[in-house]
Amino acid sequence: MKTILYILQKEFRQVFRNKTMLPMIIAVPLMQMLILVFAATYDLQKINVVVVDKDMSQTSGELIAKFDGIPFFKVNAAAFSENIAEESIFRDQADLVIVVPPDFERNLMRENEGHVQLLINAIDGNSAQLIYSYCNFIILDFNTKLIADWKGMPGFTPPFSVGIAESYWYNKALDYKWYMAPGILAILVTIIGMFLSGMNLVREKEAGTIEQLNVTPIKKYQFILGKLIPFWVIALFDLAFGLLIARLVFDLPIVGSLPLLFGFAGLYLISVLGLGLFISTVSDTQQQVMFISFFVMMVFILMGGIFTPVESMPGWAQIINHANPISYFMRIMRMVLLKGSGFFDLLKEFFSLIILGILFLSLAIWRYRKTT
Repeated sequence: MKTILYILQKEFRQVFRNKTMLPMIIAVPLMQMLILVFAATYDLQKINVVVVDKDMSQTSGELIAKFDGIPFFKVNAAAFSENIAEESIFRDQADLVIVVPPDFERNLMRENEGHVQLLINAIDGNSAQLIYSYCNFIILDFNTKLIADWKGMPGFTPPFSVGIAESYWYNKALDYKWYMAPGILAILVTIIGMFLSGMNLVREKEAGTIEQLNVTPIKKYQFILGKLIPFWVIALFDLAFGLLIARLVFDLPIVGSLPLLFGFAGLYLISVLGLGLFISTVSDTQQQVMFISFFVMMVFILMGGIFTPVESMPGWAQIINHANPISYFMRIMRMVLLKGSGFFDLLKEFFSLIILGILFLSLAIWRYRKTT
């Protein structure tokens, strides 16, 4: 135990002497939380619309006005041809083209039927689906009002009606920042843990100081633990700092237990730091560590559920995700912070992180070759 304490004392001194590491510990969580949470969102703030109104009637004008009255629909231009309007989509200047055919109002009055064409820029499939859903709702509402007006029953109220009250659990205002902030925090802890732990060991190799440690009677597990614990503490500090920013800036609710959250974070960091140290044992330079860590983290983060729910992924991807610690921790963050989940709600994640932590840490200890 005394040997590990001496190694820890050495490691903390090295951390505080490093002029680039200290700014990273503070600046990285600050920049990630203030920039990524705002930037990483599926919320549509502005939908650029081009109108092709070939009918030019009062009814078509009311339909276009209904779109223009929605805050995030912005009617930028009008065209007299679908081809001209389509060009604006090809040039990425429009997200939606509304085409009202000739005799739109006449067909509604005579045949009780009218057609409207929607051309949607579907480069981003998620945004296109949202735009279509919004348009469908707007047209349905316009159609309902039109029928009531033309039937002469604008004030008609049925004798019996079913009232529907919607309530969204855990995020009543559907604030996307509340959904993204826990995921960004999980990524933050991962980057700090994996990068710093891996770079620290390889820096010893490049400086040649690793040879001085190798000739001492320090055992392999003592050396690995001495490298792991300082960055375990730093990552937990960054998690607390990130939570403070999320609470103050985004008003992120913290419904669950903070001790439980930090307990799971400490368990998660064992697997992440073990993986970072394992990568550093198979690398000779800091560049190699950066490339391997970047590749591993990109795969883990994109499959971790930050944007796409794990349940929506193909079956083979869900099987691979059993070895992805980020997917477990991202779920833990959201369930504890937003839902107030307890320990027994997260038993699967608990045992999975224990297995992955033992596996990655054992690989790091096994792979580290102590030569004399």
